[in-house]
Amino acid sequence: MSRQRAALWAFWCALGALAYSYLGFPLLTALRALIRPRPLRQDESYRPSVSLIIAAHNEAALILAKLENTERLDYPPELIEVLVASDGSDDGTPELAAAWGGVRVLALPRQGKNSALNAAAAAARNEILVFTDADSMLEPQALRRLLAPFADPEVGGVAGDFRYAGEGQRGERAYWSFDRALKGWQSRAGSLTSASGQLYAIRRELFRTLPPGVTDDFFISVQAPLAGRRLVFAPDAVATGPQAATARAEFRRKVRVATAGLRGVWMARAALNPWTHGLFALQLLSHKLLRRLAAVPLLVLSGAAPLLWRCGPLFRLTAAGLWGLHCLGLLGFLLRDHKLGRLRLLSLPFYFELVNCAMLAALASLLRGERHDLWAPERPASMASASALGRTSADKRSLETLGR
Repeated sequence: MSRQRAALWAFWCALGALAYSYLGFPLLTALRALIRPRPLRQDESYRPSVSLIIAAHNEAALILAKLENTERLDYPPELIEVLVASDGSDDGTPELAAAWGGVRVLALPRQGKNSALNAAAAAARNEILVFTDADSMLEPQALRRLLAPFADPEVGGVAGDFRYAGEGQRGERAYWSFDRALKGWQSRAGSLTSASGQLYAIRRELFRTLPPGVTDDFFISVQAPLAGRRLVFAPDAVATGPQAATARAEFRRKVRVATAGLRGVWMARAALNPWTHGLFALQLLSHKLLRRLAAVPLLVLSGAAPLLWRCGPLFRLTAAGLWGLHCLGLLGFLLRDHKLGRLRLLSLPFYFELVNCAMLAALASLLRGERHDLWAPERPASMASASALGRTSADKRSLETLGR
């Protein structure tokens, strides 16, 4: 095969993969939701008992604000069991949580978030397991709205909606806006492919022990579709939280999450069987594999298009467009701390490049057999104390607690 023919094959295969990942799959999902929506029975008066699980590692600066936030939920307190699973914290997190009162604290050795969640789920007593992060603050109605879909017996899990507190980066905000729309379409059509870790819930009988090295939100929530139940989206069950402190921290987070996410798909590979899981298998393949690995055809296309420069305007336009995108992304990276870097023209390409570079790094990490079982919170400077989230009363109670 000639060099030009090889480049042509690479070009069209890569372009087709990218077109399906970024346009075809979302369009098919939206059309399916429009043409064949599945009814969902919701009842906000439905009141199951809940075990609210918070995995924490060295969250002393935030844990009291989180517990106060939990107390403010407009849900009967007698139906809520709060468990704080401290994964080897050495900053006083378990002591602060225990002194708060009305909280079950599991002071565990340092083994990783998944082990902490397994221990908490095993200790939980109530019907529905709700998972939320220590730095994710729930709106007062969030729990009630998260649980409303469980009135439908076909529902096995529910995903809440995560939003950034403050302005955040436009690129990241654009990603979450698109992800929110995609979740809505998937939910109306049947099931999501997974929840987001800031806020989600599953029936306790559907929980399966988390293996090491996988993302908890995907592996736990996908058990609902695997069991023949629905995983649906509750867009009005809102959790807010901070963005990563720096682009470097965000890159590391995405590498860790993508590596664990790909391993999680492998662990749940039974869901990729279309004979048993129908369209959900195609949805999982498209969303959690092809879309995550889109950086590979993007890299191929960036190399093949310039080689075909003389073959026609389509190839020249593609080459110029892709390398223009890469240059804008690089400029956005260089100006990320300048006000010019916040312009949409630079921030969106920068975030796009960051995500795809992180995916390539995650793929390399996976091929090397690396795992990211342990995690440590990386907070913006503005979150050095719980008051950064506007929880001044939590600070006061923190001082009272420490003085006891």
